[in-house]
Amino acid sequence: MRYVASVPAYRYTEAADLLGVSDDTIRRWGDQGRFTPTRTASGAAAIDGADLAALAVELADGADDPARAHARSARNQFRGIVTRVVADTVMAQVELCCGPFRVVSLISTEAVRDLGLEVGVVAVAGVKSTNVTLEVGP
Repeated sequence: MRYVASVPAYRYTEAADLLGVSDDTIRRWGDQGRFTPTRTASGAAAIDGADLAALAVELADGADDPARAHARSARNQFRGIVTRVVADTVMAQVELCCGPFRVVSLISTEAVRDLGLEVGVVAVAGVKSTNVTLEVGP
């Protein structure tokens, strides 16, 4: 027996949270034809889950983002703004806000100085891992 789940539709506010943009941006993208708008059972404007996934891939590829032109071979990169730097004489903890996500990096204090990392600076976090866990909401 094969289980086939139906693909849900997401309200614009949910889609915006997942992509790290405003719901106005989602609405504008629907008006521009980047996806086909739909409605939830209650009549709220929505985006089909498959369309949302395709849009997420498009955004992750950064095809039209000149800031990503320097991208390296690592695929898990998150552009964000530095929100906190805690440093001692040897090591530092740097926190970035990347869309709706908080990313924390432990690097040398020397690297923090060399990169000019301080609150308000835009940086790209590169993540490499051999173990990734996934969780699905209710």
